Amino acid sequence: MPAQAPARDLRPALVACALIVAASVAAAYMGGRHGAFVYDDLDSITSNASIREFSTSLTPPAGATVSGRPFLNLTLAVNYALGGASPLGYHVLNVAIHIAAALVLLGIVRSTLATRAAGARPALEGLLLAAAASLLWALHPIQVESVGYVIQRAESLMGLLYLLTLYCFIRHAGGGRGSVAWGAAAFLSCLLGMGTKEAMVTAPAVILLYDRTFLAGSFAEAWRLRWRLYLLLAACWVPLGVQMAAGGGRSGTAGFASGVSPWEYFATQMKAIVLYIRLSLWPRRLVGDYGRILGGSTLELTASALVVALLAAATIFLLVRRPALGFLGAWFFIILAPTSSFVPISTEIIALHRMYLPLAAVVVAALLLLRLWLGGGRLLWVVVVVGAAGLGFAAMRRDRVYDGPETFWGDVALKAPWNAGAWNNLGLVNVEKGDQDGAIVDFRRALAVAPKFATAHVNLGKALLATGHPQEALSEFEAALEFLKFDSEIHHQMGKAFALQHQFGKAINQLSNSVDLDGDRADVWFDFGVVMEQAGNIGPAIEFYSRSVRLNPSNVEARLDLGNLLAQVSRVPEAIVQYEDAALLQPKAADIHNNLGGLLAESGRLGEAKAQFEEALRLQPDYAEARDNLARVNMMMGPGISK
Repeated sequence: MPAQAPARDLRPALVACALIVAASVAAAYMGGRHGAFVYDDLDSITSNASIREFSTSLTPPAGATVSGRPFLNLTLAVNYALGGASPLGYHVLNVAIHIAAALVLLGIVRSTLATRAAGARPALEGLLLAAAASLLWALHPIQVESVGYVIQRAESLMGLLYLLTLYCFIRHAGGGRGSVAWGAAAFLSCLLGMGTKEAMVTAPAVILLYDRTFLAGSFAEAWRLRWRLYLLLAACWVPLGVQMAAGGGRSGTAGFASGVSPWEYFATQMKAIVLYIRLSLWPRRLVGDYGRILGGSTLELTASALVVALLAAATIFLLVRRPALGFLGAWFFIILAPTSSFVPISTEIIALHRMYLPLAAVVVAALLLLRLWLGGGRLLWVVVVVGAAGLGFAAMRRDRVYDGPETFWGDVALKAPWNAGAWNNLGLVNVEKGDQDGAIVDFRRALAVAPKFATAHVNLGKALLATGHPQEALSEFEAALEFLKFDSEIHHQMGKAFALQHQFGKAINQLSNSVDLDGDRADVWFDFGVVMEQAGNIGPAIEFYSRSVRLNPSNVEARLDLGNLLAQVSRVPEAIVQYEDAALLQPKAADIHNNLGGLLAESGRLGEAKAQFEEALRLQPDYAEARDNLARVNMMMGPGISK
């Protein structure tokens, strides 16, 4: 008999495939500017004090995306330690996480295609199909929301840990040397995943189903062979349950007490799942925020529910008759179940990042169908390469949407004009740019879509105040007050509006309401002081400025106004203290040094006054008033008088 040919060493091919996947993903995602954080990044990163020290990173704040997700928060702390609040480092780590997830997926698909249940494909064919699936999955533009949008690292990091748990399980089930270590790694990955995002809850169930489908052949045999590991994986539900209980339903935004009807949410999810499938197959007009609209027309919801029911029924049928194919459907539905069934998430009715892991089932199924149709020849790989290039280009363009708030919200408003929040946030972008007129247009568009949008009423009122229309602003604040009766900010803004119209009595009444609702706001006490000063009530104005300074010692304007009033009532030593603190806070402000010099001269501290006038002139050589003041002090000091 002829000698059997030795098995081909596929390690070079495996390395080449991994490098192609990694390089392609890096090329698609590293082309954007990544110059700013957007949307929920602000609460979870820029305003998240817990990531500034490792000692507090495992106790993330409530009310943000990181709430109840300690491992996610820890990764943000690592970024902060390395690069502070610079967005680039956070984006780089997001891309690295996505590349790692793609490579782990490659390993899972390759191992699965080698099993008898999946047809025991030849090693090289299995590797190439796995690499193609990994590449198409990683470059799909629907994934951009989980990679380009920094805080959706919650989804991509959970996805990586989910895949890693399954991969380590597969290696553990293979037996041999290192089996125990792979089992421990599966447990650790599962535990960290539970600390990253709640959707990880389905991992133990999916792994059991994978074992039954591809390895053990039945649930009973899977349990008999690996019951210890299954108990460890199930034990990971305990810390997850503790986190969820401590988070109070993600601060009231998730669960049956979130204010959204479970039935309405479930009906909307039927529409959402059909949308996810359509965008997976044809990723056109992706939207970063679909808004808070529930339900739809009866026809639309009925048709969507019918499609989902047929797909679910097909999945169940295939799990019995063709388990390998059925597993793909089960992967899709089980992973989506926590967020896309009947448990409401009021802040995200529809969200593309939920497809991060389910997309793998769609891609693998489409690839297998394509291979069945085209065969395994050259044409298949031409289609894969062209498809990957097209998806990569689309992902690159989509990633640029996340370059900053203006591009992000502009894209949302263009594609989802029904989203009042998008117009409101575009208005805030214009406010930050100093374009109050443009902001007014955007806020009015938000209110045209959602007339009861209280926040948009408040923002419109502020913009109207800034452009000198206090009466119109009051109408907006009163409209907002119908929905937010106990909001300190609304009363604050109404007080400012009345003050601009010199209706000081009404202004004082509104500002009193504001501080009664929240007495720890330095900005309200400051404006209260301004109104009291305008009304001629100097004593209360001094008291309110003082409170503002105590609450916010770095407010230079409050210190200067307080100093001026103290000087006005002949409390010059106290006024000097306020000006000295202001000078420390703004050492390059020539006016502060000049005025401080005047107060020091008035107190007879001529040498110190001279130093302040000289500093004012050093900062601003053409400062005529400071030059005159310096000349007067020199005359008062006379020759031979020391400082």
